[in-house]
Amino acid sequence: MSAFTLSSGRAQKAAGLRLNPAWTVLLAITCTLFFGRSVLAQTPVVGAKAADFTLLTPTGKSVTLSAEQGGHPLVLVILRGFPGYQCPYCVKQVHDFVDRAADFKAKNTRVLLVYPGPPADLDQHAKEFLEKQAELPSNVVLATDPDYRVTNLYGLRWDAPHETAYPSTFILDGSGTVVFEKVSHSHGDRLSAQDALDHLSTN
Repeated sequence: MSAFTLSSGRAQKAAGLRLNPAWTVLLAITCTLFFGRSVLAQTPVVGAKAADFTLLTPTGKSVTLSAEQGGHPLVLVILRGFPGYQCPYCVKQVHDFVDRAADFKAKNTRVLLVYPGPPADLDQHAKEFLEKQAELPSNVVLATDPDYRVTNLYGLRWDAPHETAYPSTFILDGSGTVVFEKVSHSHGDRLSAQDALDHLSTN
């Protein structure tokens, strides 16, 4: 057998591999999963529609972003949740928003807090977190994100030891469009309730 024959055989096998329907389907699925995930996992920016989602409260009540909004402004706060301890900056931020709940209510605005973390005992950790707060007013809701579904959907996963999500705040108008966003890459850089109220006044 000549070198030319061997070379031609290899070329045919390579061509056959490229044209093999099974490989084509597998490649297509892989590309769809990879690129589809990267497209879906995007942090909302000003002018974009916030992706809808449904989570549960620590007591098992279903909470859907669009339903909470109900055609009115909404402040969405992604906390660090439970990175292995109760984050003192989250405690301070939530306490601040709870204290100003009446001011948000006067602007017909709800506040949705998302508490991410490892699935094990997250609801219990969230209940303990809420014990550090005053009773949540009717227009302030906290939901847990035990599988990082929303954290990942919004491209906010802080994937490092003792981290969960980049603490972030989004203000949505009545149509669910983001009119303000703040994403922090440090623990303490948080949007205050007053700043959120000021942005609501200008939108």
